[in-house]
Amino acid sequence: MNELRIPPTRYSPEVTLDPSGTISIKGRSIHEDVTGFFRPVEDWIREYVRDPAEVTIVHINLEYLNSATSKALIHLFHKIAYLQLKNRKYLVNWYYEDGDEDILERGEYFSSILGMPFNFIRID
Repeated sequence: MNELRIPPTRYSPEVTLDPSGTISIKGRSIHEDVTGFFRPVEDWIREYVRDPAEVTIVHINLEYLNSATSKALIHLFHKIAYLQLKNRKYLVNWYYEDGDEDILERGEYFSSILGMPFNFIRID
């Protein structure tokens, strides 16, 4: 399985998917074709879950995300949760800037509705 890298644009985040166990999404996600953008990410994660690393670390560091991106992230987190069925561990790090209550609350919401523990990391 190969690493997948998607460079950031003005409207879309940087994505790095490393088969050694690191998933990273960073930047802004306000593009209109969220489904098209996240399709290769979902495909990669679907394949990764078949033979994952012992520990998968997910880094989500978004300064802004629209509602369509929120839906896409929920789908991705559902796929990542399958790692438990493979007796593998995962860790989700949700980054937010000091004072950015919207991003923090979005992460807390995801953690709550998905029943997944998140580490909330404040960036000064």
